[in-house]
Amino acid sequence: MEKKKGRRSAMAAEETKNLIMTVAADMFCELGYERVSIRNISDRAGVSHSLIRHHFGSKEQIWYGISDHMHAYMQKYIMHLLSQLPEDTPANIKLYRFATEMLANLLINRQPMQLIADAMRQENEFFDYFIDSKGEIECIVMALVSEYNQGRSESEQFNMHELKWQMMLYAYGSACMMPMLKEAWSEVTQVDDECLLKHWQLFEQLTAHKLQITEQDRLKPSKVSDLVYHVKCDWGECPM
Repeated sequence: MEKKKGRRSAMAAEETKNLIMTVAADMFCELGYERVSIRNISDRAGVSHSLIRHHFGSKEQIWYGISDHMHAYMQKYIMHLLSQLPEDTPANIKLYRFATEMLANLLINRQPMQLIADAMRQENEFFDYFIDSKGEIECIVMALVSEYNQGRSESEQFNMHELKWQMMLYAYGSACMMPMLKEAWSEVTQVDDECLLKHWQLFEQLTAHKLQITEQDRLKPSKVSDLVYHVKCDWGECPM
């Protein structure tokens, strides 16, 4: 009986922590880290100020908890994405599929990019921590790029940092400048999904050209969300 009570108590504590992080992440995206207090979070989450202090100690630790969970989710998502490809998939197609499908996730699930944008306005350590807290994602991407670059001349080499920068630019456009994004295609369509698809297609065209992807291997979704996988994770609803 004591063990069951202990398990229930641990589960309840974990659910409370997840609720606090979910609410805090929404508020950080909506208002910015500096404008959110622990009292604000406790009011919206419906839990006591002292309970938040008990679980996290400070607002900063809540932010680090959110970042850790998002890194775990993104790592799991990338591994799932790559597992969908046959083992004999050529390196250029692997890299193309990773880049275009990963961007699709960031376009649909904007919270990670919104938090990165806010982190850049805070302490440098926040930004550095969020970009890659432990290096696992960096290693996965680097392995893809290294596989592609093997045996290629210097002029044909693919630059991982350039790829990440382009992905960040396109993800930022949808996460933080959606009205301007929609204005770009306002004469063609007023539908958000159609504007988002056109935005994704710009990146897809650049990536396909750079990696020499044949027409038959290029992705042609009817909407960006068609490229997003639903991967289970430990915190909240997924995808985020």
